[in-house]
Amino acid sequence: MATHLPDDFKCPISLEIMSDPVILSSGHTFDRSSIQRWLDSGHRTCPITKLPLPEHPCLIPNHALRSLISSFTIPKSQPDPNPCRNLNPDQSKKYQTQLLIYTLVSPSSTLESKLHSLSQLTRLTKLDSGPRRQLTESGAVSAVLNCVNSTESEIQEKALALLLNLSLDDDNKVGLVAEGVISRVINVIRAGSASSRAIGCTILTSLAVVEVNKATIGAYPNAIKTLIWVLYSGKGREVREAATALYAICSFVDNRKRAVECGAVPLLMKIGGMGLERAVEVLSLLVKCKEGREEMRKVNGCLEVLVKVIRNGSERGVQCALLTLTCLCCFAEEMRVEAEKEGVLEICVGFLDDENEKIRRHASSLVQTLSGRG
Repeated sequence: MATHLPDDFKCPISLEIMSDPVILSSGHTFDRSSIQRWLDSGHRTCPITKLPLPEHPCLIPNHALRSLISSFTIPKSQPDPNPCRNLNPDQSKKYQTQLLIYTLVSPSSTLESKLHSLSQLTRLTKLDSGPRRQLTESGAVSAVLNCVNSTESEIQEKALALLLNLSLDDDNKVGLVAEGVISRVINVIRAGSASSRAIGCTILTSLAVVEVNKATIGAYPNAIKTLIWVLYSGKGREVREAATALYAICSFVDNRKRAVECGAVPLLMKIGGMGLERAVEVLSLLVKCKEGREEMRKVNGCLEVLVKVIRNGSERGVQCALLTLTCLCCFAEEMRVEAEKEGVLEICVGFLDDENEKIRRHASSLVQTLSGRG
């Protein structure tokens, strides 16, 4: 069976498949029993590099490689060079995934082979939870994160796409945060390509589906500030994805004040005025905190942006603009007076018979507020 397994599964000392792989300080992996015998014999150099080792060398378990070796199943009666030949489709997919994971975690893999592995794993994990579970259980997430740190933009983008797929499963969302995904993603959003920034923002949106992650992301240093920076400096898709991530994160109450303090309101107003309704959706969350309302009343053209969306927006945009304007008119008398001058009351009366229940409800609330009955 050993002859059919990758060479990197073999201990460099014994040349046997490793049962308990450990990493030496030199960075090379050995089977624990073999390297321990080497050290017990008085050697204080790495068997491969011949570089000196500490007096008491530390052996770090290589969990990812051990998991791969233990799950690497090949029929024992199979001397066939094509070991997938007699496997059913599910077994074949699992076997192929194992090979790709191995290539990804192996220190001897070339850049080209890692790129191929990332591409294929991204394809396999896009619609199938099986390979996603296989990859996370193998302990290979750390290898994916290392690729996220790559200076090669193509490797980085493929690794981010794979992380996004892994984040689709709710069971993975908290675990990925525990693995350190947030810090890697924030760094990419700050320094990566436009495509990497967009994918990074989408990953944060996916992770924020879980309530505890919303709090964790919001409290992470510079996370919200980085998303707002994308609103300021980005274009197209990355701005849309940043606004979407901000919306997901700010559904957690404590994050609204943080976003306001980072300067989100004027940027969202500007972007909303340019036609990105997602910005108005974020404003409909920020208006629920006092700090958000204070900032909105200071922004020149605030009312014009909201009225424009109320007149011409999608159903979702109209709902959010009505809600935001109602909160502002209840909060500041000058906003109520200005809204009346802009003919908002007449517009809202026209919505009272709308088919959309939420639009009718928000329009009714605003009518009452503008009529002095709110």
